[in-house]
Amino acid sequence: MGYKVKLDIFEGPFDLLVYLIERAEMNIYDIQVAEITSQYLSYVEQMKEADVNVATEFMVLAASLIEIKSKMLLPRSVPLENGFEQEEDPRNELVEQILEYKKFKAAASLLETYQQEKMRCFQKPKEDLQPYVGEADQLLSLDIRRFVSAFNLFLRKKQRVDEVRRHYTRVERQKQSVEMKVQYIVDFFKRHSFRQVFFKELVPPSGNRYDVVLTFTSMLQMIRDRLVRVEQHHSFGEMSLELVLPGEEEYGEKGEANDDQKDD
Repeated sequence: MGYKVKLDIFEGPFDLLVYLIERAEMNIYDIQVAEITSQYLSYVEQMKEADVNVATEFMVLAASLIEIKSKMLLPRSVPLENGFEQEEDPRNELVEQILEYKKFKAAASLLETYQQEKMRCFQKPKEDLQPYVGEADQLLSLDIRRFVSAFNLFLRKKQRVDEVRRHYTRVERQKQSVEMKVQYIVDFFKRHSFRQVFFKELVPPSGNRYDVVLTFTSMLQMIRDRLVRVEQHHSFGEMSLELVLPGEEEYGEKGEANDDQKDD
C-alpha cells in the first residue's frame, strides 16, 4: 500500500516561504533562518517525491536559505573607514525580496478582484450614432420666423391645457361594495318615504353593467338578511322591492304559520 503526501498548492518558492513565516508567526524583520530553512527543506523533499520539475524551482530558494543560515553562524562585523565595525545582517536581502513579493501579491489579488467585478458587468454594444450627428445643426439652421411661430404655437397649446386644468379635475370612479350598496338602498327607502320601489329606480341613470350587477347582488343580500321582499309577476318583468319594517318579519312568519295551521 503506497503512502501519499498531500502538499498545499504554492504559486512559487516565495509563496511557500511566506506561508511558513506567517504560520510560525515570525517577525519578518527577525526571521529564524534555521527553523524556516528546516521546514522549507522538508517541504521541498515532499515535492521531489511528487514532481521533480516543480521541486527544482523551489530548491534555488532553499539553497539561498542555507547560504543565509551559514552566514548567520559566521562573524558578521564589517570594518568601517573610521576604524569602527558595523554588524551586517545576511537576512536583509531576503527581507527585501519578501516585502517586494508581498507587495506584488497584494496588487495581483486586487487586480483579480477587479477582474471578477468586471466579469459581472455587461456593457451595451457601441451603436452607430452617425445618423444623429447632424441633427443639431439641422435644427439650428431653421428660419427664425418658423422657429418663433412654432414657439408661439407651443405657448398657446400650453395655455389651453393650463386653462382646462384650472376648471376641471380628474375624478376617479369609486368602486362600491355590496355593503355600501345595501346601505344606499336602505337610505333610499328612508329618504323618499317609500315602502315599495322598482329595481330600476335603485340603479343610477348613468349606471353601467357594473352598477346593475352590484344592485342585483345587493338585493339578493337584503333578501337573505330579510330586509326586503321582492316580487316579480312574470319572467323578465319588473321587480319591485318592499322594505320589511322591524317586527313585521316575525308577524309575517307567524301569519304564514297560522295560515298553515288553518290549512291543516
